Amino acid sequence: MGANQHVTPDLASMTSSEPYTSSDQLHVGNGKGLVISHIAHSKLYTPKHTFILSNVLHVPHIKKPLLFVQKFCIENNVFFEFHSSMFYVKDLITKEVLLSGQSRDGLYVLSESSATFVHEAFLSTSVSSTADVWHRHFGHPSSHILGSLISNNKVACISRVFNFSCSSCPLGKASCLSLGLTGHKTCAPLELVFSDVWGPSPMLSTYGYRYFVIFVDAYSKYI
Repeated sequence: MGANQHVTPDLASMTSSEPYTSSDQLHVGNGKGLVISHIAHSKLYTPKHTFILSNVLHVPHIKKPLLFVQKFCIENNVFFEFHSSMFYVKDLITKEVLLSGQSRDGLYVLSESSATFVHEAFLSTSVSSTADVWHRHFGHPSSHILGSLISNNKVACISRVFNFSCSSCPLGKASCLSLGLTGHKTCAPLELVFSDVWGPSPMLSTYGYRYFVIFVDAYSKYI
């Protein structure tokens, strides 16, 4: 018996999702009912074609993602050709092979080498990432922008409370005051040299140093 719905344990592989509000459960072969967390949508990209996956059930405790073959064929205008050791997905009109995969342990497996889920954003490998993790993944956006992504279900977050402290943000937004006029004009290299020392660094350099110094020649601006 095959799956009668698309099912995934990984919400991060989907492009969009919304909470599943019904009390229905997904029943597996041993009769156990698994909780459905979200209804999601995604696209499957191959060099030859882009496949649509709609109304995918996000079931966190399912062991493997499952594909509803008939629904996949209807949505993408394709058909499957199954063999003992492999399968092909072909265009319904041209019969061109769009996708292929191997049989493994009694299942026909769609591997990452033959198709790729492409996300709307650079997503964490963990479904239960915190707001702090997403903030760092996206290059330190403001709380307003990050909140918009989370509220529109573009990323999965275990908490919508932004109570984290980012030490990099104030440093990145800090501005430097220009030096005042000294009244001194240089006429030759090395007549006047500016220097600056920074440290200690919270991270060691490649050679194990925590302090850094720079020397700038006032005449040539050579560092």
